[in-house]
Amino acid sequence: MKYQRPKGTADILPNQSSKWQFVEDNARQLFAKYCYQEIRTPIFENFDVFSRTSGETSDIVTKEMYDFYDKGDRHITLRPEGTAGVVRAFVENKLFAPEVNKPCKLYYMGPMFRYERPQAGRLREFHQIGIEAFGCENPALDAEVISMALELLAQLGIKNIKLALNTLGDNESRQAYRQALIDYLTPLADQLSNDSKQRLEKNPLRILDSKEECDQAIIANAPSILDYLTPKAKEYFANVKSLLDALEISYEIDSNMVRGLDYYNHTIFEIMSNDQVFDNKWTTICGGGRYSGLVEQLGGPEMPGIGFGIGVERLLLLLENLELANPLDVYVVSIGEQTQTETFKLVQSLRKQGFVAEKDYLERKIKAQFKTADKLKARYTLTLGESELETGKINLKDMQNGEEHSVNLADVYADFAKILKD
Repeated sequence: MKYQRPKGTADILPNQSSKWQFVEDNARQLFAKYCYQEIRTPIFENFDVFSRTSGETSDIVTKEMYDFYDKGDRHITLRPEGTAGVVRAFVENKLFAPEVNKPCKLYYMGPMFRYERPQAGRLREFHQIGIEAFGCENPALDAEVISMALELLAQLGIKNIKLALNTLGDNESRQAYRQALIDYLTPLADQLSNDSKQRLEKNPLRILDSKEECDQAIIANAPSILDYLTPKAKEYFANVKSLLDALEISYEIDSNMVRGLDYYNHTIFEIMSNDQVFDNKWTTICGGGRYSGLVEQLGGPEMPGIGFGIGVERLLLLLENLELANPLDVYVVSIGEQTQTETFKLVQSLRKQGFVAEKDYLERKIKAQFKTADKLKARYTLTLGESELETGKINLKDMQNGEEHSVNLADVYADFAKILKD
């Protein structure tokens, strides 16, 4: 029998994992600068955590969740996104307590699961890096979150991106807009897709997120949320835009953007790329926004939040041609059976001194060992033969310029960095 990975999953091989580490390390360093701390939540949660927060009409709940009953007859789901699990942990562990600084800033990274049609950058097991900040409803935090997402992408070398911005207003704005959509869409109901016909009754805003061609034509002439904002919601959005302008961050207003989950309000945004890996079509690589009601739904106090999520697989498509430097500092070449123990001790010593070091374990000839050193792009080689072992010497070679000379083996053990400086 031939065993293969499940459809919609991927093996992250050693020649690819360095790029994953590059992305994750950059994210951790940047988030630390903004005072975010890591939170790690279970890969599976109770079904209600996501069905309550994501919305009954969302594609995640109706079509995409991997859910099952365990041996205790508990309804369990593999997490389809990061926010709801973080909110559940925030509430359960009382991170809203008065002694916790506000806003409470958290970040996460890890695998998520959705049953959907696999394609480039979209898998059934996929990975997200995201942040959530709780306890503060201030336009400055909205602008900071957007700025941080853009800074991360710039730090990774991502270009050809644009920021799409919208607001869903406060609850009063949303209810007024909901009725306006119903009034507009009801006479056109027979032209909508089957999914949108169902959404018209339950959550008409979700129709704006439809990718069906028959819906797209209707959506193009739909009312704009911007015409139904309360004065307070209008002022909030104006302040967010003003702060982005102050940071010289360019953006485009997309009044049809709603995001894929039902808990958003006020500011929402997407960062998109039209790179050639996406056939030069604008494709979302980061999305997020502000929400309220989510903490209360999971048993916590009234507490606003804001966050974003980045799809790592989609991001890595943009980094396909990224060349990361090989970190190998020293390759130790051994000649003769008598040198095996000494070179083993030496490579261990170099590692303890802080160098990335490797040696030959297959007792190959010297030519094959140097070929491996070249392949691994070693910065230096140290070659020990039986005659050098007797005299306490070892040959040091700079693999960039070809210069080589003999050094004391004892000095390498004592302080190899000093030898390189001298």
